[in-house]
Amino acid sequence: MWRSGRRLDIARSWQLAKQQFAAVLAERDGLRRELAQTRQSLDECRAALRELGAAVLARQQAEAEVHALYREREIARANATERDITQPLN
Repeated sequence: MWRSGRRLDIARSWQLAKQQFAAVLAERDGLRRELAQTRQSLDECRAALRELGAAVLARQQAEAEVHALYREREIARANATERDITQPLN
């Protein structure tokens, strides 16, 4: 077969096309593996972020509880003290 003044080698062209197709498939498979690893890494990051958020929330709740306990202690101390009648209130 002749085209544009040169002979086409159908067998060689087919071989090259098969090689290129195999290369594309290999690249696709590699990209799929990389995507799977990236998604797994993203899932791990999200899980770590959820754990961190839970830890922060627990710390904030503990701080609020401590603040409430300090307030109750101050109120109990204030109620327990006896007022000196000779001193003005203000």
